[in-house]
Amino acid sequence: MVKLLEKVIKDAIEDGKCSFGTKEAISTIKNTKLIVLSHSISEEILEKIQEVAKISKVPTLNYNGSSVELGRLCGTQFRISALSLKILSDTNLKAITKELETETK
Repeated sequence: MVKLLEKVIKDAIEDGKCSFGTKEAISTIKNTKLIVLSHSISEEILEKIQEVAKISKVPTLNYNGSSVELGRLCGTQFRISALSLKILSDTNLKAITKELETETK
């Protein structure tokens, strides 16, 4: 999943079809296909994002790295706790969520 997720994130950044940060993730949730959350996000904010995502039927993905690692993956010099992807093919979305389901079992 890591390789596919990296490719999807890099493609979205190149196209300008993603938002960084927890506030952005919440405010743009209507136009979002997937929300990626680092494991260093606070519990309170995590619950809030997951609640809003559940209502909007947007899948969330818990990234197995810190906000620093997610920031590096995105090619930035700053920490990223949450990343919302606005463009994502249905095939990639299904592959990522299927990988996630098999990893959590």
